Amino acid sequence: MKVNIEIDCTPLEARQFFGLPDVAPMQTAVMEKLQQQVLSNIEKVSPESLIQSWFTFDPKLAERFQDMFVAMAGLGGTRSGDKKK
Repeated sequence: MKVNIEIDCTPLEARQFFGLPDVAPMQTAVMEKLQQQVLSNIEKVSPESLIQSWFTFDPKLAERFQDMFVAMAGLGGTRSGDKKK
């Protein structure tokens, strides 16, 4: 014997029927806080700020990046002032 019962209700109605708590206010609060954090940190991940933070701690880092891109592109070897070891 097989019995199928089909219940047509919303998720909110199902949670209320089973006595589960309404988590919508908590979800809304968490999403608002997450949105505030993302918006406040968006400037930290802009391309300009990332490049600036990468190049601030080593003055020769820009030259190393340039050498790396030239080597990856296959446009040449080292600069004339550099010596191979």
